[in-house]
Amino acid sequence: MSDYQKIIPIANKILKKYSLCDNCLGRLFSKQLRLSSNKLLGKKLASNQNLSKCYICKNLFENLNYFLKLMLDASINYSYRTFGVGVMLKPSIVDRDDSIRSQYKLKGIDSIKTDITRELGKSFSRKTKKTFDTQNPEIIFTVNLKDNSIQLRSKPITFSGRYVKTMRNIPQKQRSCENCSGKGCRMCDFHGISEFQSVEGFISKLLFKKIGCTTAKFTWIGGEDKSSLVLGTGRPFFVKLKNPVKRNLRLTSFSTDGLKISKIKLVNESPKNPLKFNSLIQLKISTASFLDPKNLQKLKDLRKHPVVVYDKSGKRSEKQIFFVKYKKNSKNTFTLIMKTEGGLPVRRFIDGDDVSPGISQILNTSCKCHEFDFIDIEVQ
Repeated sequence: MSDYQKIIPIANKILKKYSLCDNCLGRLFSKQLRLSSNKLLGKKLASNQNLSKCYICKNLFENLNYFLKLMLDASINYSYRTFGVGVMLKPSIVDRDDSIRSQYKLKGIDSIKTDITRELGKSFSRKTKKTFDTQNPEIIFTVNLKDNSIQLRSKPITFSGRYVKTMRNIPQKQRSCENCSGKGCRMCDFHGISEFQSVEGFISKLLFKKIGCTTAKFTWIGGEDKSSLVLGTGRPFFVKLKNPVKRNLRLTSFSTDGLKISKIKLVNESPKNPLKFNSLIQLKISTASFLDPKNLQKLKDLRKHPVVVYDKSGKRSEKQIFFVKYKKNSKNTFTLIMKTEGGLPVRRFIDGDDVSPGISQILNTSCKCHEFDFIDIEVQ
């Protein structure tokens, strides 16, 4: 007796008690027979006997084209190569499906949720020529069969780049939207920021326009004061875009007043651990007392030993200074150029606040940093 002949009595027994559509009936036996089409098998087993509404799905499979259209409409503006589908069903449908499988001891069978997901995926793939990916899709549909709605989420993408800042009074970071504290709301158009008067703001505004994402999360490689310039090859950054409509950016650089963004490229992800980098910094410093040129020579000793830094929690770290150059400008002002390990708190380093040795300690006089600029930043 063939496998097909073995299942006929069970199928007939089920059909005497329940009316099932071709999809639901075929699904109960297709894996056992190693067949790919539940519908064709169900049609053969039922012999067109099922005229009333399906006990399990209530003829849900007949309405899948409606949800397919919702998926097509929701994704019309999105750029993607792969997609996934998730389905939300009424608990009563799942309960009826489980009941029949348990009652007739049918094991190793795909659930109705799996079958609907697969059917929608196959239909959408045929229509769009996109790849149905169950592991790591670029966009994913959540098809809610409870309330006949569709939600679409797009996998985040990450760009890296560098910025050069040639104008003062441009802050690095943008203040979060006051209404939602950066989470995203209608008042900020779900961006998390409502103004664009910073490095973060300028870059975000471009990406919101070109990519069509909702929020942009930045990973900065170091930071600077609002009044600081960033020169040379610029400061590196990474930005993760949530729910992007487009998945690539054609331009690799752009400029606005006092700001140039360059080397923009798509990367796999932001760095999981902080990147090590060195900064070449120029500082303009004044002193409370007159400067003795011989006293300034002590600054060269900074290269001999690491600078010890304590943060607000009391955690200790060390920063190496590789290069020191200075020039006296007046009786109580001088310019200091130094190459230092990234992360040195510059202003605290000058006045000696929980940084040892600080410039004020070395020169034995109160020092004040009026401005500091980043001549270049190199990632190790």
